[in-house]
Amino acid sequence: MDKFLNFLGLTKRAGKLLEGYNKCEEEMKRSKIYLFIFSNSISNRSKDKFVKYCEQYDIPYIDNFSKEELGYSIGRCEINILGVTDENMAEKLLSYSNNN
Repeated sequence: MDKFLNFLGLTKRAGKLLEGYNKCEEEMKRSKIYLFIFSNSISNRSKDKFVKYCEQYDIPYIDNFSKEELGYSIGRCEINILGVTDENMAEKLLSYSNNN
């Protein structure tokens, strides 16, 4: 978990992380997101929308962190949805997520 959250912060500092529903939705239409990260408290409607998109375009997603954990790792109070725009960073985050 710590490696995942630390690398998530690095992804933010590298400028490869989209924060929030609107930014992720806009970029989703351009097909430039390689990984979605949802908090475990995101609304069902929002999650369903993004999960359908993920399934349609074979994009992985992670949904086992609290909004506070995600927010803290990127220097915010809380965040419900994040999108990773770099393929290599997305793969690394997935590997850290699968190891825990």
